[in-house]
Amino acid sequence: MKPLTFSILRLLGDGAFHSGVTIARRLDVSRASISNALRDLDEVGLTVHKVHGRGYRLPDPVHWLERGTILRHLGEEARNFNLEVLDTVESTNSLLAQKAAMVSESGNANIHVIAAELQTRGRGRRGRQWHSGLGDGLTFSLLWRFQQGASFLSGLSLAVGVAIIRALKSAGIKDAVLKWPNDVMVSLCKLAGTLIELQGDMFGPTVAVIGVGMNLKLPDNIQARIDQGATDVFSITGEMPDRNKLLGVLLIELITMLREFEYRGFAPFQKEWVDHHVCENKSVTLSLPDGSSQEGVVQGIATDGSLLLRTEAGIHGYSSGEIMLCRMI
Repeated sequence: MKPLTFSILRLLGDGAFHSGVTIARRLDVSRASISNALRDLDEVGLTVHKVHGRGYRLPDPVHWLERGTILRHLGEEARNFNLEVLDTVESTNSLLAQKAAMVSESGNANIHVIAAELQTRGRGRRGRQWHSGLGDGLTFSLLWRFQQGASFLSGLSLAVGVAIIRALKSAGIKDAVLKWPNDVMVSLCKLAGTLIELQGDMFGPTVAVIGVGMNLKLPDNIQARIDQGATDVFSITGEMPDRNKLLGVLLIELITMLREFEYRGFAPFQKEWVDHHVCENKSVTLSLPDGSSQEGVVQGIATDGSLLLRTEAGIHGYSSGEIMLCRMI
């Protein structure tokens, strides 16, 4: 997205109409440049209303992320963070992964976080796309260095889910649940998801890039792009949350979890995760990476995060796959 386009979007962030003449004067460009800059925004899921004689407006006001405000919500922890807030990026995970080597070489021990107002090519698990628009969600990535290898981190995505549940509870959302391996749901619809990418040696150290996407208020055009049931905080609570405050709460819960995880692994979070698993003790169909499927009853998870299923052949653990059907029994 061109810098001019985002400059215009920031002017429209109050949700009111602004004429092309006014925008052009404010940004010292031609009216034709304004029109060109706002073309094809639907390709990235954005809608700008244009009304003859009134000008341009966004469907809803935008509550912008403010770096200083987020840091204030982090309190004393703020000094431990290297926080970037970007206007637009293809993927916060991809960008932070690219920066990981430079961060390591610099010797900077701070916790690096990239948050974006607009993510145009957000990624989810199994090659899926994470759809989000301008100001209607939270999309951010956090970099954490572990001394251990990848095998120690096998339950990390589940522990991240626990941290998100804790943050939601503190924000007044009490009925969020988890679905193995990393979906955060309310009323069987997805509210948030995570994507974790690892870099490092087999026996350590390892750099983990932890990406989080959360729906705050999904517009209809974004909702139509999502190929599964989805919900948002606005639908649950009836109000738009303070994005800066919620991001601060999420970051605090994440680093609290990560500090414990790096010493004790997933075991301290195992029971809490099971207590929130929507499919626990239910009959499910698990879709496996090789295209086959397995039916069974969920019997918790192992300390490495594997899903335990009771099948006709006994209890077996599955480290990858996706629960496609969850039936009450």
